[in-house]
Amino acid sequence: MKIPGPQASSSFQKRLGLFDSTAIVAGSMIGSGIFIVSSDIARTVGAPGWLLVTWLATAVLTVFAAMTYGELASLFPHTGGQYVYLRKAYNPLVGFLYGWASLLVIQTGTIAAVAMAFAKFTGVLFPWIAEKNIGFEWGFLKISTVHLVAISSILMLTWINTLGISTGKFIQNIFTSTKVFVLLGMIVAGIFITSNLEAVKVNKEVFWDAAKAGPNGSVSLAGFALVAGIVTAMVGSLFSSDAWNNITFASDEVIRPQRNIPLSLIFGTLIVSVLYLLVNMAYMQSLPLRGTADGLTVAEKGMQYATDDRIGTAAMHGLLGENAALVMAVLIMISTFGCNNGLILSGARIYFAMAVDGLFFKKAGVLNARGVPGRALVFQGVYASLLCLSGTYSNLLDYVIFTVLLFYILSIVSVFIFRKKMPEEHRAFKAVGYPVIPVIYVIAVIFIMVILSVYKPLYTWPGLIIVALGVPVFFIWQRKRSA
Repeated sequence: MKIPGPQASSSFQKRLGLFDSTAIVAGSMIGSGIFIVSSDIARTVGAPGWLLVTWLATAVLTVFAAMTYGELASLFPHTGGQYVYLRKAYNPLVGFLYGWASLLVIQTGTIAAVAMAFAKFTGVLFPWIAEKNIGFEWGFLKISTVHLVAISSILMLTWINTLGISTGKFIQNIFTSTKVFVLLGMIVAGIFITSNLEAVKVNKEVFWDAAKAGPNGSVSLAGFALVAGIVTAMVGSLFSSDAWNNITFASDEVIRPQRNIPLSLIFGTLIVSVLYLLVNMAYMQSLPLRGTADGLTVAEKGMQYATDDRIGTAAMHGLLGENAALVMAVLIMISTFGCNNGLILSGARIYFAMAVDGLFFKKAGVLNARGVPGRALVFQGVYASLLCLSGTYSNLLDYVIFTVLLFYILSIVSVFIFRKKMPEEHRAFKAVGYPVIPVIYVIAVIFIMVILSVYKPLYTWPGLIIVALGVPVFFIWQRKRSA
């Protein structure tokens, strides 16, 4: 796509093949979540069977969405992805609100959270990297060595991606391949090497015995309470499985995008979903799901109360002993670094597309000499770094889960809209299982949103407020563009 305007010095370069695109999908999904969030899920549902159901439900929804998104990607293979779909299906305001939410929280907040996870696990290897080690303090602002490492990783990856799409994809391919092999190694080790017969026996006895853990003991779950428990537990698994659509943001840089983007979405989500399910099975082969908060050993703490929720480290303790923490820290560093490369590479393309449409700073809509949106990358990197310092990125991500799901619903529904508005338009790839699979997805996600609004209201209205704040901003940009 040739960028209009006298400042444009080059074009996007088509350098992403099917393997590269799949690596961005899978690599952006796999961060630190799979090594941590199963502890919270275990506390919420309290039974191995229902923990697997939670991950399976997340996997099905993610793959269903990917199979539907393929049609949108083949219909509009343009930079900006979801932003473009929403703008064309509804109106520029809806597209802008998605871009606004991505800029303010969704993409940048995730980058900040992943960078902080990278820094904290780096601190396992180098103890001087700790939140208590304050390098700079000015009023309420305190910059610790963790902040410095997190921000350094963001700025380094931002710089790498300004060097061109070939450099960015090289880093992505290396790190995605590495962490896929790491997860495969954990699966083999957990199921065949560190398998704990006592843990397997205990887990089998309570396999479907759902119970929510609490300070005063467990409370049995059944009927609708169980369904609500699974849905609220899915917040963690949904975040761990998100960012699968990031390849669509870089559509103009994909070779044969009408074919390769849909295939990469399906292959990437399938690969990660299967890996996540097998990793959780490995956890259950190594550790009893139920445990006690004051347990003295890894087995006594169980999956529910793994130290700092580091369930991956606890599961590998039987094989690696005290070295498990160090080895897992290295593995999570690799995973989070590669994850952030994909997020940084892709995310800047949203703001570039908004700038081209006159809805963001004009200079963000210009490509550098290497054919990438360098200024959009820098802006994203600086803002994500500020979120690291604010300490609010985690809360912000909790707040926007409801909004993320809302935008996914709108995107899936847009498939129906485009079928009606553009019936004769050629579709190199059509939504798999249309209309059944898209309808199932929409109904299921609406149900999840209703449950969250009742049982976890803090996950709903704050996100909607963040999005609503974008409405006046949109009209300001509109007025500025027409001035």
